[in-house]
Amino acid sequence: MSLTARFLLGFAVVSVVGLFVLFSQLIRRVERQYFEAIEEPMVDVANILAEVIGAEAEGGVLKTQAVERAVRAAQQRQLKAQIYNLSKTRVDMQVYVTDAQGRVLFDSAGIEKPGTTANHRDVNLTLMGQYGARSSRTSEYDPLSIVMYVGAPIRYQGRTVGMLSVAKPQRGVLAFVWETERWLKWSIITTVLLMLLGIYLAARWATRPLEVLTQHALAVSRGERSTPPRMPGHQMKTLARALEDMRDALEGREYVEHYVQSLTHELKSPVAAILGAGEILQGDVPEPKRARFLQNIRTEAARLRDLLERLLHLAALEKQKKLETTEAVNLATVFDRTWDHLALIAQGRDVCLQRDMAEGLIIQGDPWLLEMAVGNLLQNAIDFAPRSSSIIARGYHSDSKIVLEIEDCGPGIPDYARERVFERFYSLPRPDSGKKSTGLGLCFVKEVAQLHRGSVELTNREGTCGAKAMLILPV
Repeated sequence: MSLTARFLLGFAVVSVVGLFVLFSQLIRRVERQYFEAIEEPMVDVANILAEVIGAEAEGGVLKTQAVERAVRAAQQRQLKAQIYNLSKTRVDMQVYVTDAQGRVLFDSAGIEKPGTTANHRDVNLTLMGQYGARSSRTSEYDPLSIVMYVGAPIRYQGRTVGMLSVAKPQRGVLAFVWETERWLKWSIITTVLLMLLGIYLAARWATRPLEVLTQHALAVSRGERSTPPRMPGHQMKTLARALEDMRDALEGREYVEHYVQSLTHELKSPVAAILGAGEILQGDVPEPKRARFLQNIRTEAARLRDLLERLLHLAALEKQKKLETTEAVNLATVFDRTWDHLALIAQGRDVCLQRDMAEGLIIQGDPWLLEMAVGNLLQNAIDFAPRSSSIIARGYHSDSKIVLEIEDCGPGIPDYARERVFERFYSLPRPDSGKKSTGLGLCFVKEVAQLHRGSVELTNREGTCGAKAMLILPV
């Protein structure tokens, strides 16, 4: 699981659990406060109506006719009250009145029959001088049939002669509660989604440098030439520098070990030849043989010099992580200049050049490195080209790249060597002499191509004999 996914999942779990707990508490609190908001005016209404009935009492006898008429008339009204999202069309508040013994005198809902004793909590507490309130269901099978009751004492000359209770169905109040609950749900869901989107973007922003650094490390592990990325922040810059220092240290150690092993192997042959010729020359050797052995020593010494020079060039090149200097380079001009340097060698083998270069083969690069790379490809083509044959060179644009092709008419690349031609010190015998080169030329070309963010390919020509080298560089 990626670091971004871990951030997102962890935040999602914490936020969902936290918001669920908050939502549950909010719903309970909102429901309670809605009922509190309804109960408070019911207390006022109950006491006002109780005072109306108490004012009309005669000798302590309660008269409920005025309240009855007012309540029933109010219940018959057709209302058009739009209370936010709730449309109210009728009065749903009920009233019932009892005497001091709890006998029902009037019930606008028709639930309690006149003359029966109402043994309810609101009645008993109110007649005892306490605050009387209750909630009861009108139907035991309907959880939404709960009705709130609030009682108020009816007083005559300072003594309690009865009580009045107003009733309010909770179904109307629950409409407000449900509306608020829906609003809270959508608000919390929207908030969670926006928070998840925000934490995703923040996590991507925070982990992007790590992803870039990871890709750089993977490219290095694959042996690719990767430029160290620019990192934001002190910690990321320190990590990038530490990774690059570790890379340099590991590559340097491996580089030295590999070079020592390869160089030792390559130096054995010429050194052995020189030592053998020297030992023979210490004896009595005829002049013709002496001349031949001296020539062998000069040849092997020249081979050693060439090998060491190429190793120095390749070692310096492999340490470069990017081009130190760049300028506009015309590959056609580089090719012509390189061919001029090798023209005498080509003439000695009676090898001619067929050239087809397009216009504007210009890239940004190092002219010296490019000339060395093209020279190695041309040298290979001349070495493997049969006498009195041709080398075909083409330069053209392909999409956003420039391709330089060099073809010879030689034996081509054997199947067993196709995967190894770019290895350091790997070389194939030349067709005419059977000798091998240092095996560093194509490796050098590969390094130059990678430094220029390009590539090099070596394949056999299709439909005919010979090999084709392709140097592909971005414009």
